[in-house]
Amino acid sequence: MATSSRRIGAVAAIMVLSLTAACDPIGSRKPPPLETFDAPTIYQMAETKLEKDRDLEEAARLYGEVERLYPYSEWAKRALIMQAYTYHQAKDYETARAAAQRYIDFYPADEDAAYAQYLLALSYYDQIDLVGRDQGLTFQALQALRTVIERYPDSEYAQSAILKFDLAFNHLAAKEMEVGRYYLKRKHYAAAVNRFRVVVEDFQTTTHTAEALYRLIESYLALGLDNEAQTAAAILGHNFQGTDWYADGYKLLQAKGLEPEAKGESWLRSVYRQMIKGEWL
Repeated sequence: MATSSRRIGAVAAIMVLSLTAACDPIGSRKPPPLETFDAPTIYQMAETKLEKDRDLEEAARLYGEVERLYPYSEWAKRALIMQAYTYHQAKDYETARAAAQRYIDFYPADEDAAYAQYLLALSYYDQIDLVGRDQGLTFQALQALRTVIERYPDSEYAQSAILKFDLAFNHLAAKEMEVGRYYLKRKHYAAAVNRFRVVVEDFQTTTHTAEALYRLIESYLALGLDNEAQTAAAILGHNFQGTDWYADGYKLLQAKGLEPEAKGESWLRSVYRQMIKGEWL
């Protein structure tokens, strides 16, 4: 009788377990906590999420867990730079900057410090808005890119940083030109001159210098400042004689019976003297 009762109990237990398993399929069970895995395993999990699944948010979280669970380890160092990269790929630029800056602070002499600084610069550069927007991020991108160029001149990222620096610099000049044209179109000539002057004095190496000089000719002629207009034309002719900007500027002067010539003692005359000495452009 006892044996029969035990058999009935065993069958009942099996039935309960079967029902429990049916109600709790393997796919719904929680995975083991990350604390049970070693650093290489968690790092590999993060790489899988990044490269295979393209789950950038989860990959970044797992890289962060390597750093949290195994701080100061070689794996933590590798995970931190990868976390910065992953956040940048996800366009979470502020968090990418924070991770890159932590890497630079913790491992300033490491071989990947140059890449961390480059990522930090990219996180600003890739946020540069359209020309019509505020250019604060452009200035920050320039500063960060300059750091790459000056601190890591022999790194593989220096050349790319130089190219992006020039593009960002050109972007700032474009902003000044846009505002200057706005003032010029509305006949606020003095305000327009101030913007074009910034391009000529501070952004000479950009692609906007020739147009800035032409716009100065327009503005100064409208203000009745013939000496300044002639001097601007002289500079334009010396540096950009084969351009349409010079041809158009020359026509403006001819219509007034004037010729390109450095005259007067304005700021443009100082620029012209520097140019003749080979110190400008």
